[in-house]
Amino acid sequence: MLPPPVPLEVQDWALAQFTPSLDNQQAKLVPLVGDASSRRYFRLDAPGESYIVAHAPPATEKNEAFVAIRELMADAGIKVPEIFAVDLPRGFLLLEDLGDRLLLPELTTASVGSHYDRARDILLRMATVPQDGTLLPLYDHGLLSEELERFPQWFAHELLGYKLTPSDRECLDNLWDRLIGSALEQPRVLVHRDFHSRNLMLQGSGELAVIDFQDAVLGPVTYDLVSLLKDCYIPWPYEKVHDWALLHRDALQAAGYIAPTDDERFLRWFDWMGLQRHIKVLGTFARLYLRDGKATYLQDLPLVIRYVREVAVKHAPREPAFAAFSDWFDTALAPLIASQAWSAPR
Repeated sequence: MLPPPVPLEVQDWALAQFTPSLDNQQAKLVPLVGDASSRRYFRLDAPGESYIVAHAPPATEKNEAFVAIRELMADAGIKVPEIFAVDLPRGFLLLEDLGDRLLLPELTTASVGSHYDRARDILLRMATVPQDGTLLPLYDHGLLSEELERFPQWFAHELLGYKLTPSDRECLDNLWDRLIGSALEQPRVLVHRDFHSRNLMLQGSGELAVIDFQDAVLGPVTYDLVSLLKDCYIPWPYEKVHDWALLHRDALQAAGYIAPTDDERFLRWFDWMGLQRHIKVLGTFARLYLRDGKATYLQDLPLVIRYVREVAVKHAPREPAFAAFSDWFDTALAPLIASQAWSAPR
């Protein structure tokens, strides 16, 4: 499906940023593939120069946060797009063109180690962002709970047609309490909230640049790590993931960003944070399909479901809330999932 044409007001604004240095007759604004939000992106090509134009409707998009968080990340030595012009009332931004090389298609078993080393270095830099005096919201109980509640509404009920019973609700509430408690006990750092291979862009130098950071918060130290290592778009062996997680723990400790934390506790934080994230993602991807008509996210649901079931089963022997959730998921939802066209192996 072809992207919709460039809105005339966006084109006029973008070209006006260069008058008279840019020959408007030679410049061309080309729509780019969109993302999960209502933002739209365009590449502005002209002789010898290229830029990205973003149209982010201010009624739904966090444009002021994007600008402010970009400064925080740049000050921490992280490669983020330069902002050359901005019109906040209309939601127009003229950005540096970081190219087309998303990290996802660059990841192979041979390359993933070096790429993830660079990505974890970015996470270390994010941990240096001062927490006092910033406008970043907290990843608090309310936000964590709101995210989890997308799952029963959008995934279980709206997508699968399953209506929760009172005992189902109790089962989920017990698990939510354990997951949120684990998240809130962790040290806080700047959290991107979608730090994965579709929001990291490989530069010609081999450096990674970060995009789509406007939803950043102050929150659990393992959140972005699990977003990276248990990516919703590409899986890696379980043992390798935990090895990478502990390498990052070691680096955080060596830099003094977290107190000494043993393997068992850090991996519990990591696993349970991943379960919170992936339960949320099931609801979010279902909502993107049902509410926003973005059907491509359905093909990513099987991997996310795999992540959810793996962690629930792993911790079930020692955690009654995990055991109850695992049993309920397999009994109530798994048969409904199996009947969906998107659940078939690709």
